[in-house]
Amino acid sequence: MRIGLIGDTHYPEAGPLWDEAYEALRGVDMILHAGDLHVVDVLDWLEERCQAPVFAVRGNGDDGGGGRPICPDDPRMKPVQLITADDLRIGLVHDATLPEWPPHRTLETIMDHHFGGSVDVLVHGDTHVPEVTEMRGVLLVNPGSPTFPRNLTRRLGTVGFLEVQGRTARAWIHQLEAAAR
Repeated sequence: MRIGLIGDTHYPEAGPLWDEAYEALRGVDMILHAGDLHVVDVLDWLEERCQAPVFAVRGNGDDGGGGRPICPDDPRMKPVQLITADDLRIGLVHDATLPEWPPHRTLETIMDHHFGGSVDVLVHGDTHVPEVTEMRGVLLVNPGSPTFPRNLTRRLGTVGFLEVQGRTARAWIHQLEAAAR
């Protein structure tokens, strides 16, 4: 199973999602959006153009942060999502509040708080900085932002991918590049 990962699309302030993002995600089995979409239309566009179901979480910008309007409720978008793919538990949340600050904020307390226990993969957003790392047996993935990479100006950014087979997961970041014209 191949899962597309995207986050921090920030529409409309970041402008429309790049065609390159849709093209990169086309053909995945599902898409996980790590929050700060700002309008539910982003989920519709991803589903329509990529032909895959989309699951999302609310980000701080979706709940009226920064003076933005509150993103309306949608059954595809929850505060957190817990998805089972093959034999793996995938936790999706906008802000994983890492790095750790023991003893109160650790990877374990974050997983307990959001998911009621451990997950195999933790997908998060918020920072706009792409990351794939492992911490104490948990694969941590931040797809970055396709439109505001590293919180800079509008430019081609990143999306991520998660490949799952049984109890094995592999993740990578894909840098969007302008299509040859």
